[in-house]
Amino acid sequence: MAETPGGPRVVPPRRPRPRPRTSDTGNKSDKFASAGAAVGGFVGAVGGSFAPPINVTVNRTTNRGGGGRRPHAEALLPAPDFSSPAQVRNYCNSLRAAAVALSIEVAMGTEILKSVLAAVPDPEGRIGGSRIRAAKVSRKLRKSADDLRDAAKNAAAAYALFQQEYQEEINRVRHRARPRATPRMDWAQQ
Repeated sequence: MAETPGGPRVVPPRRPRPRPRTSDTGNKSDKFASAGAAVGGFVGAVGGSFAPPINVTVNRTTNRGGGGRRPHAEALLPAPDFSSPAQVRNYCNSLRAAAVALSIEVAMGTEILKSVLAAVPDPEGRIGGSRIRAAKVSRKLRKSADDLRDAAKNAAAAYALFQQEYQEEINRVRHRARPRATPRMDWAQQ
């Protein structure tokens, strides 16, 4: 209730609004029939030009130390200084990690390129012609991704072979590098 200068004012309760009718006869099936026709026309219009959705994920990392430039090959790998087995291991492991990362990037780029080029219509109007052309173009990039993956495998195999071939020398260096055992003090002996 609201107060007015003349006394309390009574507010009537709200009435629900009547539902709109779709036709003069009040037949609800007409409403659904017209909606179905509208949807059918929409699906028919879209069906002829359907293109699959393409999701592209971009991860951007910024390196402020390089002045905004892309890193060079020197930034991906350590210096080729092989004066110890640890440096050989570090170089091979860095090469393997870089090759795996590049292989994944190139494979993703290949799939994106293939899907983008497949959406370009074939000039001769052949059925599936756009997908065939896209596959031809992206085949070389896919081979590059496979070669990078093989480079990662070969880098790991190179260190394993280094360990196998130079095991005797590595063991000699390890033996020399061990600290001498210091005699422990036995407090029970007095």
